[in-house]
Amino acid sequence: MHTNDFTYHLPQELIAQRPLTPRDASRLLVLDRANGRVQHRHFTDLLDYLNPGDILVVNDSRVIPARLFGQKPTGGKVEILLLEQLDAQRWKALIGGKKMGSGAEILLEDASGQPTDVTATVTAVLDGPQRELTFSRPIADDLETLGHVPLPPYIHETLDDAERYQTVYSRPSGSSAAPTAGLHFTGDLLMALREKGVLFETVTLHVGLDTFKPVEADQVADHVIHSEWASLTSDAARRINEAKLAGGRIVAVGTTAVRTLETAACRSAGISGSLQTISARDAAGETSNMCPWKPVAAFAGPTDLFIYPGYKFRAVDVLITNFHLPQSSLLMLVSAFANRETILQAYETAVAEKYRFFSFGDAMLIL
Repeated sequence: MHTNDFTYHLPQELIAQRPLTPRDASRLLVLDRANGRVQHRHFTDLLDYLNPGDILVVNDSRVIPARLFGQKPTGGKVEILLLEQLDAQRWKALIGGKKMGSGAEILLEDASGQPTDVTATVTAVLDGPQRELTFSRPIADDLETLGHVPLPPYIHETLDDAERYQTVYSRPSGSSAAPTAGLHFTGDLLMALREKGVLFETVTLHVGLDTFKPVEADQVADHVIHSEWASLTSDAARRINEAKLAGGRIVAVGTTAVRTLETAACRSAGISGSLQTISARDAAGETSNMCPWKPVAAFAGPTDLFIYPGYKFRAVDVLITNFHLPQSSLLMLVSAFANRETILQAYETAVAEKYRFFSFGDAMLIL
C-alpha cells in the first residue's frame, strides 16, 4: 500500500484558522461505513445518533505551553518547542536557531518577552532540529508563565483565548497538540448526552507534534510511527467493558482515544511488545480476531500502535473525528476504520460542501 494512496486535494481556504463559537456550532458529516451513505448535520445532532448505554470515551490530556522563546548570549533569537520531558530538568525539544550544537546556551524569556534567570543548555544533538536540553532548574511548574500554547503549523492566526485549544474536560498536562476531536464538546452538550443515558469515560494520551507529520515512506508499512505515552486506569477499563457487555457501543472521540483503546484491547488479547506492525500482521491473518470484540485492559506507558488499512479493530465501534491532513497516519487510521475508498469519497464530498478542515474545523461521525 502506497502513501500516495492517501492523498486528496484540499483548497487552502478550507483550512480553519479559528474555532467557532460556541464550540458545538461546527458541522458534522455523518458517515455510515456499511454503505458509504453521508448525512450533513451539526455537532449538536450527535444526540440523535448516540443511544442510552453507549459509552463516550475521550482523551483528557491537556496541552502544555510548550513554545518557549529565548536568546543566545550573542543576542540571536531562539525558539524552543518542548516535545518530551526526560527528567526533572531535561527535555527533548525542537530548536529554531543557528549554530545550536552541543554546549550552546539559551537565555529564556517569559511569556511577555522579558528575560528570566532560566537558561537551557544543549546537551545532545538528535535527529534534524531535535535537541536534548538541560534547564538550569525544573520548569514544568512554571510553563504557564514561561511558555505559549503551540498551535499547529497550518494555523497562521493568533488565538485570543488559549483555552479554545483545550477541551472542556482536559485535566493532566502533557500534550504538545490538542486532541482536537474533543474541541467540539461543550458542558451543555455533555450534560444533554448524560441525561439521555450516554455514559462518559476518560483515557489519557499525551499527543506529540509528530501527529502533524506526513508519512514520508513510500510504502505505508515502512513508516515508523511516533510513540506516545498513554494510560487507561483499571476502573475506567472495568466501566468500558461493563458498558459493552450491557449492549452499549464504545464511541471513541478522536484518533488518540482510538489508539489508547485499541492498545488496551491488544494487551488484553495477549499481544505484547511493540505494536508497530500489528496492521501488517492482521492483514496477513497472523493475528486471530475470531471474536468481534476484545475487552480492554488497564495499562500505562508508551504505545507505538500504527493503525492503517488491514488492521482489525478490537474495541472501538463508533468514531468521532476531525478531517485530517493528506498522507498522515491519522488519515490512515480513519481509512482503516471505514475503508480507504469510502473515506476519500467522504472527504471529496466534504470539500465540495465546503466543510472546515483540520484542528479548528468541522467533525465526522463514523458509524
